[in-house]
Parts: sequence; C-alpha cells; structure tokens
Amino acid sequence: MIYLSRRSLSSLLRSGFNLRGDLTAAAVSCSSLFSDADGGIKKLHSRAGNAVLWRNSQLCSSQGSFFGRGGQVSGSVFRCFCSGSDTSPPSLDRKFLAQLWVADKKKLKAMEKRYKKASKHRNYTENDGFDVHFETVEPTVEQPPVSQSMSGLLKPKTSDEAKIATLLARSNLLVTRDIEWANLVLGFEQENRYIVVDVCYPEAPVGSIREQSNLLARQLLRTRRPFVASITDALGNELFRVRRPFWWLTSSIYAEIDGEEIGVVHRRWHLWRRIYDLYLGNNQFAVVENPGFWNWTFTVKDADGEVLAQIDRDWRGFGFEIFTDAGQYVIRFGKADAAAKTGPATLVEELEVKRPLTLSERAVVLTLAISLDNDYFSRHGGWGIPFMAVGE
Repeated sequence: MIYLSRRSLSSLLRSGFNLRGDLTAAAVSCSSLFSDADGGIKKLHSRAGNAVLWRNSQLCSSQGSFFGRGGQVSGSVFRCFCSGSDTSPPSLDRKFLAQLWVADKKKLKAMEKRYKKASKHRNYTENDGFDVHFETVEPTVEQPPVSQSMSGLLKPKTSDEAKIATLLARSNLLVTRDIEWANLVLGFEQENRYIVVDVCYPEAPVGSIREQSNLLARQLLRTRRPFVASITDALGNELFRVRRPFWWLTSSIYAEIDGEEIGVVHRRWHLWRRIYDLYLGNNQFAVVENPGFWNWTFTVKDADGEVLAQIDRDWRGFGFEIFTDAGQYVIRFGKADAAAKTGPATLVEELEVKRPLTLSERAVVLTLAISLDNDYFSRHGGWGIPFMAVGE
C-alpha cells in the first residue's frame, strides 16, 4: 500500500489526466467513480454507449470514506483504460466529454424520430437515466361534404334518409371494385369489396361496400351465390345493407336500413337484353332497359321514359378487363352545386335529369349497380385460369 498526501494525489491526477484544477475537478471530469467491494473490474457506461474500464479502483479507506485520517489517502495506484485498450493513453479530458454530450443529443433525436412514427398516445420512455417525452397527433378521418344541397326532394324526410344522406346526397359517385388476387391467380372466389368516391372530392373516399357470404357457396355457386353487403361511410359506420338471395333464372336484390326493407331491384328475364325494375316499397319508380351485348350504359328512366339517373361501366384497360373483375362504375344523379365544382370536377360531364331522385331511391340505384356487377361483370376465375365469358 502507498500512502500519499492530498496534495501529492492532486498532482498525480493532474499530470495523469492533463486537466487543470484540484482533485475535485479531476474527479468531476472523470464522471463518477464507483468502487467495487472486491476491487475487481468496474464498467462505467456513458450515454453514448462508450465503456471505460477501471482496474483496481479501490480508493476507499477501511472506514469507507475517500479521505483517511490525518489528511492521507489509503489506496492503490490505478490505471485508466479507454475503449478496452491497455496501451492507449487516457483521453478523459474536456474535449472527450463534450463529444459524449454531442453523441447523446444525436442519439436522443434519432430515438425521438423513430418513436414518433410508432407512438399513438402520450408515453414516457426512460432512456439512459432520462425521461424522454414523445407525442404524436393521429390524423383525423372526416366525411367529405356533400356535393348537392339537401333541399327539396333531397331533404331527408325520415330518420332512415337522414342516415344515408352523407353518402347519397351527391351528384356523381365512382364505385371501384378491388382486385381479387386469389381469384386472379388460383381461381379462388373471394368476397367482393368496393370503394365509393365522390367525383367532386376525389382525395378521400366517401364510403365502402363489403360483401359477407359463405366460403363454400362462393366456390360452388359463383355469381348465383347468396350474400349480404354492408354499405358504410368514410368513418366505417354502417348506413344500410343489400341482401341478395340465391337465384336460378332471374335475380333480385333488396336494400335494407336497420333490417327494414326500403326497396328492391328485380331482374326481368330476356334472351339478350338487360332489363331491371326498380321498386320503392311496393311502387315501381323506374326501369332499366339495356340493349345488351357490349353496351355498358344503364339508364334509369321513369314511366314516361324520362331520365332519372345513369350507371356507366368504365373501361379500365385491356389487362383489367381480360384478367380481373375489378370493374369501375359511375353513378350519375344530376348536377352538382356550383360551390362543389372545383378542380377536376369541373371537367365532369353532368347528366340532365327530369327530377332529382330522393335519398331512398338513390339507395335502390346503388343497389342496382351492385347487382349489375355480379350479374354481368363477374365472369373470371374457375380453375385458376382466368377467362372471359362473352355471353350469358
């Protein structure tokens, strides 16, 4: 054991670490020394992840205090090893500690950037002795405003119509069916899904349609399968449902709000023409008479032959039409309000109608679009080899 005075130890530390000051400054510059009861190796981790190894760091007297009696220190001569190297000289000077502080700042900024993407609520994460506070704001989803003023015939008359007004009080609806990859590759029939977009607000969907049906019925019955489809708004709230039972010669599809039937679409059998009758309750308010073959425009007319609405099946390209069922339909209900016609909506050709349809009648027309897609434009699949059926 070597007995040194306080002044001698201060001189030794000042020369060994190349620092100015007394013993207190040297101890602060070297961070905190933690003594090991067995006199073994002790690791001191900096905030940047660097490790400093201290050998024989027992500087405590038998009483456990740093300074012994009589102003002398009982301790062993210690050596400092940086980065695990026994030959490199000590580098715990002010410049080195400043580099540690800069590294800490960079590390905390990187962690904050990473956790901001994953965090949804306020949380506190302890990192190397620091309480770091991260906060992110989740974007809110809103229903796009309607493109037709809800007045006159569009004014909701019942609570059921008020429920569906946010989806159907619009001049043009674009209904797009998703690609069914299992059907495309394996011929496995999947549930149909659609996205509904208002042409005046194309940046966000206004609703969606999702089929619910039995797996075996989809594979065996194909387009004649029974199913129920839920129509929801942009927030995921169910507005109404369509129900289509199994059919053999002619199909029927029903529109229901809260389990109550509001309208129905019946298909009339014909060898090549596509004829549909639209009912609101027990009263027929429109009819569709399509010449068939390659005509993809379905005009909804009243008893006098006046135009009320129109459904157009768009051509999406050779690949889409030959190999998939991902069709796209434009439902035209009339003119939009002047305030809603901005951007690309100004280029859309509007339909001249005799009178605007009520909200309940529009729900039946949207039901007709779903029936058309299943009756005439869902012909692919089978045994894993996509094909297209031209005729009925």
